[in-house]
Amino acid sequence: MPRTLPTILLIRHGQASFGAEDYDVLSPTGARQAELVAAALARRGYAPSRLVSGSLQRQVETAAAFDGPAPELDPRWDEYDPNDVLAHHSDSPTRLDGPDAGSGEPLTSKGFQAVLDPALAAWIEMAEASPARQSWPQFSAAGSAALTELAADLGRGETAVVVSSGGTIAAVAGGLLGAPALVFPALNRVMVNASVTKIAIGAAGTHLVDFNDHSHLEEIDRALVTYR
Repeated sequence: MPRTLPTILLIRHGQASFGAEDYDVLSPTGARQAELVAAALARRGYAPSRLVSGSLQRQVETAAAFDGPAPELDPRWDEYDPNDVLAHHSDSPTRLDGPDAGSGEPLTSKGFQAVLDPALAAWIEMAEASPARQSWPQFSAAGSAALTELAADLGRGETAVVVSSGGTIAAVAGGLLGAPALVFPALNRVMVNASVTKIAIGAAGTHLVDFNDHSHLEEIDRALVTYR
């Protein structure tokens, strides 16, 4: 795609503090990932004319690694609340953080994912009938609307960098591909921290060009490739 096309780069936040009392802060690895993705985009010649972030702390901390305009906070780029989804769509006591983060056993990423995936599927299937604070239709529509508005505001050759979360980016990407909603858990599961998803805006519409690129981490150290 020519660089004259407006471009949106969706950045997943760096690794947060999985299993800790407060998940919503970057781990030391997450802070390093944020620095690396910002440096990689600068080397590739991307100078953001807009820097947008969700309102979650891990997103704001990641956005702080980028040079350029001051971050614009837009909570439509926030993540769904996994604890709320689990509370309403799972019998497991497992939670992402806080005193209910586990059931006595150490919380592993694999174990958490095994509990989360069926809960997400139930949340999606129940749609507006879900008792969760935010339903799947509300969540997916928020990211889609934020993307549409941002795309409309970009001029020729401009680039917007958006720092968001894995679920939000997966929902946006699935929407652009016209994928069924139940594909979402599979896309969400593979999102790498500090990965880059590229979207180009042209006369024919808004197109997903690249998804979940994390080569800038692999080339430094494969241990920097994390999923939660």
